[in-house]
Amino acid sequence: MSTSVTNPVMKLAVRPPRELLGHNSYLLKRLGWAIKDRSVEAFEAAGASPYHYSVLALLDEGACSAQATIADALGYDRSWFVGLLDELEEGGLVERKRDPIDRRRHLVSLQPAGKKRLAELRAISERVEDEFFSALGPKEREQLHALLLKVAADHDPRLAASNGS
Repeated sequence: MSTSVTNPVMKLAVRPPRELLGHNSYLLKRLGWAIKDRSVEAFEAAGASPYHYSVLALLDEGACSAQATIADALGYDRSWFVGLLDELEEGGLVERKRDPIDRRRHLVSLQPAGKKRLAELRAISERVEDEFFSALGPKEREQLHALLLKVAADHDPRLAASNGS
């Protein structure tokens, strides 16, 4: 296990109860907090956020372009999502236009600068993931991913079709 002096959890000498360590949910929660903190820190150092990465990645796949559909696909609150799109649009990464067929909707498109930024954010995400899962070999990472995807798909059927990673 790779330990970091910047990780405050590693400085603690008191270990969590064995009972909690015996629960996958406890371990997933702790690991979720840790990877989120590392991701946010890495993205913020580059002047971005994991939320920017998610939006740009979704737009790059071309699966949807309607503002509300993007928010729903990512599980983001629609009113909060407007501010996120404002940030991306101000940076020239995306463009929003009214849908000519339905003027109530906004269509969002990935701009060339957004594609370039997406490549940078992908590299950050891959680096964080490689560092975080360094205790696992390639086969173990594949197994972990398959198991997590199986559990995730059981709770959100939309994820069952996304196993082409």
